[in-house]
Amino acid sequence: MTAVLYTLGVVTFVVAILVSIGLHEFGHLVPAKKFGCKVPQWFIGFGPTVWSKQIGETEYGVKAIPLGGYVKIVGMLPPGAAGLVEETTYDEDGEAVHKVRRSNTGLFTQLISDARAAEWEYVKKHDTDRLFYRLPWWKKVIVMAGGPMVNIAIALSLFAILFATYGNPRDRVVEPTVASVPECVIPVEELGRDCTAADPATPAKEAGIRQGDEIVSFNGAPFRDWDSFQSQIRANADGDAVIEVRRDGELLTLTTNTTVTLRRTSIEDQTLTEVGFLGVQPESHLRTGGLLYTAGQMGTMTVETVQALGQLPVKVYEVGRAVVGLQERDPQSPVSIVGGGRFAGEAASSDDFPLLDKLVTLLFLIASFNFFIGMFNFVPLLPLDGGHIAGALYEGLKRGVARLRGRPDPGHVDVAKLLPVAYVVGLAMLVMGVVLIVADFVVPLHIS
Repeated sequence: MTAVLYTLGVVTFVVAILVSIGLHEFGHLVPAKKFGCKVPQWFIGFGPTVWSKQIGETEYGVKAIPLGGYVKIVGMLPPGAAGLVEETTYDEDGEAVHKVRRSNTGLFTQLISDARAAEWEYVKKHDTDRLFYRLPWWKKVIVMAGGPMVNIAIALSLFAILFATYGNPRDRVVEPTVASVPECVIPVEELGRDCTAADPATPAKEAGIRQGDEIVSFNGAPFRDWDSFQSQIRANADGDAVIEVRRDGELLTLTTNTTVTLRRTSIEDQTLTEVGFLGVQPESHLRTGGLLYTAGQMGTMTVETVQALGQLPVKVYEVGRAVVGLQERDPQSPVSIVGGGRFAGEAASSDDFPLLDKLVTLLFLIASFNFFIGMFNFVPLLPLDGGHIAGALYEGLKRGVARLRGRPDPGHVDVAKLLPVAYVVGLAMLVMGVVLIVADFVVPLHIS
């Protein structure tokens, strides 16, 4: 690996993810401004400000810690629920001034009170009709869903381009055509070496199967797909095998006797099993498809991502055990942006990857991270976007039910009451992020 190419891969990936985060925040900012909300800040990163520029009423900038971003939309929390804000007045400059009851009812109550007061730091008297919490519930959903939908749109665009041109690495089409016929049967523990005079010929070689032959049937059963063909061979053990092939347009019937060998029957299961063995390698290629195919693949990814999110705390716990040496790190474990950058660097600098494959790998990484960021933000818990979406949907449901029953409007849903949940979730996200970042330095995964 060359240091220059490795660095270029890492920098390209990190910059692409930061741009994606910035676009995510624009996904909130644009509809919020369209609906009349006041948006004083748009930033990539956290911590001290590195650069910023005021454009209209919004400050755009970059902060020192590039681990996220945010857009400040004024009025996310109602000002006076539960009696925590007793009075709102405005000073001579039109700034909001609150008299907040300092209750002794508990830490979370005071935190909620302080959060309400902080929401009004940017509010002036003429802004009271521009507050987020006053929006109709459906506008709140559009504003909060705009961010993650941008990430999913980025993923969809990249996947659609790649699937239509290069193909989908997760979906390989195996043809009935023989790509190669190994010369001999090599024991599984010695795979990788050349054949010797002591090694028996493969049953396929003895039968006369050649490269380019099209498999038509096995023991009278028509060829359906390569998996079922393999299953027939493995189940045949030491039995006779009659294989019909098409060669240069002519049907030929070939015979042999399958050999029992120890083999791993799947990538997931590494157990060695005695199975029948023929010795043919099929032709294969990546499946390509258009927008509908891409949408279907992303539907499958959605199911897999939801399942992965449900297992995320357990997976991160296992990664933590790997960090302290209690177990090996699972190759399928989650990674942070540090791990993604490492993958990008290794792909960019690897001699085993041609230039096209390097570019494709980088784009797949960017698309995959965007898809995960989008899906993760839809989790219906504060402080994630999905928590605000859930609150808005609940508000719409409550108001709809009240209207149907002829009851008074119940008003806005007070998401501030869920701030204790937001603090717990935020802390959990921070811990998981730190564990994954440390793991990607201490017990890193490598691109295969």
